[in-house]
Amino acid sequence: MKKLTCIIFLGAALNLLASTLYAQTWKEGILKDEFIFEKTSFPESHAATIAETSGGLIAAWFGGTKERNPDVGIWTSRLVNDKWTAPVEVANGIVNDTLRYACWNPVLYQIPKGDLFLFYKVGPNVAGWKGYIITSKDQGKSWSKPKALPKGFLGPVKNKPVLLANGELWCPSSTEGNGWKVHFEVTSDFGKTWRKVGPINDGKTINAIQPSILMHNNGDLQILCRSKNRSIAESWSRDNGKTWSEMELTDMPNNNSGTDAVTLKDGRQLLAYNHVKTPELEKKGSRTPLNIAVSKDGENWEAALVLEDSQISQYSYPSVIQSADGMVHVVYTWRRERIKYVKIDPAKLKTKPVKDELWPK
Repeated sequence: MKKLTCIIFLGAALNLLASTLYAQTWKEGILKDEFIFEKTSFPESHAATIAETSGGLIAAWFGGTKERNPDVGIWTSRLVNDKWTAPVEVANGIVNDTLRYACWNPVLYQIPKGDLFLFYKVGPNVAGWKGYIITSKDQGKSWSKPKALPKGFLGPVKNKPVLLANGELWCPSSTEGNGWKVHFEVTSDFGKTWRKVGPINDGKTINAIQPSILMHNNGDLQILCRSKNRSIAESWSRDNGKTWSEMELTDMPNNNSGTDAVTLKDGRQLLAYNHVKTPELEKKGSRTPLNIAVSKDGENWEAALVLEDSQISQYSYPSVIQSADGMVHVVYTWRRERIKYVKIDPAKLKTKPVKDELWPK
């Protein structure tokens, strides 16, 4: 009897050891995890963006005493010799000697073999902000004077533009007055002329903003959006953006906070987001944890990474790109105090299906 008991105990111990050794840590594939800066002259940072230039990576965000305050400007840092340079303010909202507005939501975009674009907004609030752009010819070391976008154009509102095969640069944008609505601002000559597509939803059935554009192998375009409807919203185009399907909710939760997504070179779609559903009757959900999921078709998602899971403060507004060497780069808000950078090898991700909106155990 004692021998049988020992065998049973040993078997249980081995099973426990095996489960410990092979448990999903949700960190497989992360190559680097670091702060872009430790201490700065400004106490708050938010809404980061990242791009790859011929000189390496560059990140930008807005920083100041507090979101909406007039002293909030746009700051940048470059990855040089594997270290992030000290933050530099490259844009502000100074109108004249007595008037200054806050800056908001920068978006970086590198024109292939051309200038580096930095879009941003200036205004007293979201309803009153205006779109601006500055450009760099030296990978973000120096910048042009600010130029206002045409009246009624904001540029990409949070997430990066996408260059289509026909040469059109599609900037995903949105407005928050009279319902949250998604539209696109399109340029075929890299900013000399613009046209607008949309809005593509009425802002009543589904309130959606801050879209990301994904490209599928068959030519379809897909957008994933932040929403007030407790789930990530989506729409599809089968004709290069001319028309879009009715906005629908996906099976992925949303906490009414910003997301971002990118189409990988291997055809998979990668989504950075908070895997949190806004509680019923609440306006917003918690901004933790911060997650990465991947999908082969943009509809069925698999859990891949947990970037942050502390219950202290918030981890939000991710921005994600894939560089020429195949690595994935993510920047995001860390507790509104700093900007975090994570480098990921997408070939090393270990995934499990997301079912019923639940992150797998």
